[in-house]
Amino acid sequence: MKKWIYRKRRDGRPEPEGWSGTLGAVSSRFASLLWRRGISSAEDAERFIEPRLRHLSRPELWPGMREGACLLASGILSGKKFAVWGDYDVDGVTATALVCQVLSHYNIPVTWHLPQRQSEGYGLNIPELERLAEEGIQLLLTVDCGISDRAAVAHARELGMDVVISDHHLPPDDLPDAPVLCNPQLGDCPSKSLAGVGVAFFLMAELNNLLADALERPRFDMKKVLDLVALGTLADMVPLEGQNRILVKKGLESIAQATRPGISELKVVSKYPPLAELGAGQVVFHLAPRINAAGRMAGAQEALELLCATDTSEAADRARRLDALNSERRNEEERILEEALAQAELQVKNAGLVVAGDSWNPGVIGIVASRIVEAHYRPTLVLCRDGDAYKGSGRSIHEFDLYAGLTECADILDSFGGHRMAAGLRVRPERLEEFRQRFNEAVLSQLGEELPSPSLILDGELDFAAASDPIFLKELELMEPFGIGNPEPVFSSPPLLIRRRSLFGPQKNHVKLELYDESCGKTLYAKAWRQADNLPSSLEGQRVRLAYSPSIDRYNGIANVDVRIRDMEFLQR
Repeated sequence: MKKWIYRKRRDGRPEPEGWSGTLGAVSSRFASLLWRRGISSAEDAERFIEPRLRHLSRPELWPGMREGACLLASGILSGKKFAVWGDYDVDGVTATALVCQVLSHYNIPVTWHLPQRQSEGYGLNIPELERLAEEGIQLLLTVDCGISDRAAVAHARELGMDVVISDHHLPPDDLPDAPVLCNPQLGDCPSKSLAGVGVAFFLMAELNNLLADALERPRFDMKKVLDLVALGTLADMVPLEGQNRILVKKGLESIAQATRPGISELKVVSKYPPLAELGAGQVVFHLAPRINAAGRMAGAQEALELLCATDTSEAADRARRLDALNSERRNEEERILEEALAQAELQVKNAGLVVAGDSWNPGVIGIVASRIVEAHYRPTLVLCRDGDAYKGSGRSIHEFDLYAGLTECADILDSFGGHRMAAGLRVRPERLEEFRQRFNEAVLSQLGEELPSPSLILDGELDFAAASDPIFLKELELMEPFGIGNPEPVFSSPPLLIRRRSLFGPQKNHVKLELYDESCGKTLYAKAWRQADNLPSSLEGQRVRLAYSPSIDRYNGIANVDVRIRDMEFLQR
């Protein structure tokens, strides 16, 4: 069982009397929920519940945006051959597709490059830059990469390229010498948490204005790429606050409309109707993995071609290909996870876990790292052999800054980069054991000897009568999209009686419980995913308290109350 912590407002202010009345026609329960999450006025509530595109910040308020757009416009209008360099993950692929779509509106040819994960790795590299130079590229835009590639950027400029870097990753102390750096981390701006595709969106919005004026053409409608922005932003797990919330909220509406053939067919292979309204979680767990599978198992260009496809038949073929690659990814992931978990068990006394395999697929080690963190609640690095070195992917826990921890080990690493919660690195085999020890020390220096245990933030207590209230459930839907920075509400239940337990799913690894709320006489059905081994049939007749998230399930057009189990406390019989 996790440690249950009831949410309190960060500034500690008590809910004012009559607060719900200031918000209009909302329930007092919903008003209290918004107050605890920091909303303090009717205007704040309106912006949160119904964010609008007009609330997006102007491009000139972002570091380098105006300058970058001017340089790109000048180069394109003078006839310089243009290329965009992206990344092999969803964020990088969607950002690349966005750039291509905006410029295609003006009939501007675009050369693009998405690195091969296994042979090139992340970011710019000199051999491919030289190939682009041979093709005559004189103007280069990076999306979702470049801020750490000082040597490669210098070489690109030696090759005669003007380089505009658009990135969102944490910058190093030694910045690349590019004419323009577009990165929200480099100065005061409306939000430092944009994904790479979000940075690309604002940059291209400004470029769109400049090109339309110069060419005397109608402006491209930037709303047409909000589906790409939502997909990339959600996949990159950035906080869904402020600017990101607006972009994702409106982007999910675009995904529901499925005017992009690639999105429509991606929904079909994910077992959704083409016009289904998807929540953030459905995008993250169903659409995004299939886009990512291309970069993990083959080449990211397959995902880019899907998103850029204009023909439905072509899009369907490409979506089926990505679905097949995703199945391969899942099988490979399970194989590596089993081996990695066995290594992790031998390190359970360590504060930080470092596991390595010579035959592990680099495309799935990040996912494996997340699964190990889920199992052990320790910062975890998973490494695979890459030539004469190990390269790895790490995932962290909320209490530990992974990027800062790797910085403490920088002297024995070939390279590293990333964020607080996720990072990549490269280390020599002969330094692996030393790195394992140093990383463990870095974790201890941040966290201390008493390591944290997983906790769960609860939004209050809720009985099954309230959880069945359709008005309150519809109010909860107004809080979507859910994700980092805006988690789905979780409530604690009164004592419940487990009347019946059953299994579901193709592998029968999910659990469905019939639960009776003794306080109000209400029965609901709750689901626990991948918990068949932990919730045996002997639980029938047991009394429990749940941490759970209620919602409306509209499967097959029939509305039912869906209860998702987050945690469980067993009570004495």
